[in-house]
Amino acid sequence: MKSKTLIKSLLAASLAGLGLAAHADINVGVTVSATGPAASLGIPEKNTFTLMPTTIAGKKINYIVLDDASDTTAAVSNTRKLITEHKVDVVVGSTTTPNSLALIDAVAEASTPMISMAASARIVEPVDGKKKWVFKTPQNDIMMALAIVQHMVDNGVKSAAYIGFADAYGEGWYQEFAKIAGVKGLKIVANERYNRNDTSVTGQVLKLMSAKPDAVLIGGSGTPAALPQKALKERGYTGKFYQTHGVANNDFLRVGGKDVEGTFLPAGPVLVAAQLPANHPVKKSASDYIAKYEAAFGKGTVSTFGGHAWDAGMLLQAAIPAALKSGAQPGTPAFRAALRDALESVKELPAAHGVFNMSPTDHLGLDQRARVMVKIENGTWKYVP
Repeated sequence: MKSKTLIKSLLAASLAGLGLAAHADINVGVTVSATGPAASLGIPEKNTFTLMPTTIAGKKINYIVLDDASDTTAAVSNTRKLITEHKVDVVVGSTTTPNSLALIDAVAEASTPMISMAASARIVEPVDGKKKWVFKTPQNDIMMALAIVQHMVDNGVKSAAYIGFADAYGEGWYQEFAKIAGVKGLKIVANERYNRNDTSVTGQVLKLMSAKPDAVLIGGSGTPAALPQKALKERGYTGKFYQTHGVANNDFLRVGGKDVEGTFLPAGPVLVAAQLPANHPVKKSASDYIAKYEAAFGKGTVSTFGGHAWDAGMLLQAAIPAALKSGAQPGTPAFRAALRDALESVKELPAAHGVFNMSPTDHLGLDQRARVMVKIENGTWKYVP
């Protein structure tokens, strides 16, 4: 009798568990660089998660947001905590390329989909056994490097120098820049590196100056990307300046001040949405995000980095209903797998930065509609047709 009673109790508990699973919330784990050197990127991302929908397809969505302080070890620790303790169905993060690359093993081991808010193509390419779980929202370096080099060539630049971060972001950008420069006949005459937390780049700048380039490309992100440009200006460099889309926020304008006037950079359309032609495919979706963000945080506060977080949310809004249709329930391996499959199947989704078309071999899914050229003029961003 006791054994029968025990079996009945276990069966009842099991059925109750199934009932709970059927009504489980969807947990979204976020690790973001809200402090540290990448804070100017991470803060608007963190802010954006407060604007995300709390219900999708009838399911309550819980966002668990942790700060990794721009530190790779902390980002990995956060991710493992989100997976093991919070049982998240998807990880969104992190802000920077080094942090995002470090998360790949953790999410792959747990068979949990991840959407990165960092730029390097190496985060999602090639789509192998591990990276099949990884997606990202920022434009690839190659797309933006092509825009920069084409602009240089079209404006008479014959030689260029490069200085970038001494990490995966800086290296990745140099590789793509050098590749396109070779194709377009642009000569690279200097190649230097510096650390995100450096306070001086005098040695590197002297080498750049001695090479006498027509233009300099700075492969950095956030406010630390202003350092080489300010140093070059102080030394009297008068050539053209180019930055990457990693500087597209107002903190960079504030720190750079007059020294970044006239700088060219590629950026997501969201940065200059109001200036885009009425028929631009991203104008409406980008403007919608700007309106929501500025209503919450003030006029002129929006940045492209918050847009990357918003686009991660847009992908989830498209994928979650499809994953639920599979019959799998949140909190289970089957649901995480179904969500991965659904993310990979997103088509023609207009968002803040572009139109997403994912596939089994493309976990970014953006095309040339996802970038525009911009010039810093009078302390603000000006669309360059």
